[in-house]
Amino acid sequence: MPQIVKMLCQQNCLFLTFTRLYKQPLNVAFEFCLERQNFLGGISNYMKMELFGKQSLAISFKECTHVNSLFSLLPCLCFCAVRIQKATESLKSFRPAAGATFEDFVVDIAKQEEILGDLSFHSNGLEIPEINEEQSRIYNKALISWECPGNVDSADIYVLEYRKLNREDETEMWQVEVCSKSKVISDLDDDSSYAFRVRGYKGSICSPWSREVVLRTPPAPVFSFLFDDKCGYNSEHLLLNPGRTSVESRAGFPLLLGSERLQVGCYTTLDYIIGDTGIAKGKHFWAFHVEAYSYLVKVGVVSSHQINKLFHNSHDVTSPRYEQDSGHDSGSEDTFFDSSKPCTLVTLGMKKFFIPTTPAAPKDPASRILPLPSCLGICLDCDNGKVEFYDADCMKCLYECKVNCSSMMYPMFALMGGAAVHLEEAVTAKYEEHDDNV
Repeated sequence: MPQIVKMLCQQNCLFLTFTRLYKQPLNVAFEFCLERQNFLGGISNYMKMELFGKQSLAISFKECTHVNSLFSLLPCLCFCAVRIQKATESLKSFRPAAGATFEDFVVDIAKQEEILGDLSFHSNGLEIPEINEEQSRIYNKALISWECPGNVDSADIYVLEYRKLNREDETEMWQVEVCSKSKVISDLDDDSSYAFRVRGYKGSICSPWSREVVLRTPPAPVFSFLFDDKCGYNSEHLLLNPGRTSVESRAGFPLLLGSERLQVGCYTTLDYIIGDTGIAKGKHFWAFHVEAYSYLVKVGVVSSHQINKLFHNSHDVTSPRYEQDSGHDSGSEDTFFDSSKPCTLVTLGMKKFFIPTTPAAPKDPASRILPLPSCLGICLDCDNGKVEFYDADCMKCLYECKVNCSSMMYPMFALMGGAAVHLEEAVTAKYEEHDDNV
């Protein structure tokens, strides 16, 4: 018994010592607790021996076991405290591996936007607009006009959508909001086809899309010019409008006064007129209209070196054998294309387009006669020495040939008899203003 008391007293002193170690590092306290646990194990074993020997022991074996179990938990507690301290210190220096923002991440919602874009609420009371193909055209810019059935404008605004065809990225399209019923679109690519459609909106209600209309841009940038009223211009036979955008041929009094000199097989010469601006390089396109009543019109290009020669050889009355082609298989075509060839022209007249006689042309005369387009276009490629003649309504090439572009080139027109030519008017913003006023 005295030995046990002595051992407990020593243990009490050790506990007092441990209470002073709480400010020490946890690993030191942890080692101290392990030593105390071994000490308490010795006390427990000794008490077991005493209990079996002496039943009158004041301190029961159960109480000593309870005390021993309490002290056995101290190493676990110290171990947990060490882990907590290390975790706290690591959290202070913790930095996430990923960034705090999502700037480097992109969410692709293109398909969802396409689905939402096609989602609309149709109303039976909102008419479907239709693109007017007669008023819509593409020249230097695109003019798209539309109208509603019955001329009932039930929509507040319209959305015009267009996209480029025959390209890899066919999903790209553009939409513009329009308050009127026409829109001028610029910055379109040359020699390309575009599909247009329109729909009307009234508040949150919209009409279905109209039928798509496909238009093609010219093969080259549009070349702007006016008729030249100075170089070789015959005011007695040709009549220009004030803007110099239209020319009309007329017989005039000199022809009537000299009618007694006219003989069978002779006819009056062509009256030439050129553009007031020349072309030195590059590829250019221009368009014009020939009146359906025109008897004979020639169109094409001429070089600056050949202009003087062409106007100098003009006469009032001449033989068909030495004149330009009349368009009626007189034989002058062969002479013209095989001889000096002062200019490159094609013949138009009587609502027909006549393909010139060349080695590559069809031998059958009927196969060289095409219907005259309502709008004709010419594309001059100075860099490659080539001139092309187009149906400007659909931008289809009707005829092409080589041409010498070593000098300045000018647009040329020749008229005989009753005939008229009108240059295609450039598309400007005034078309939208006109529609708004209407």
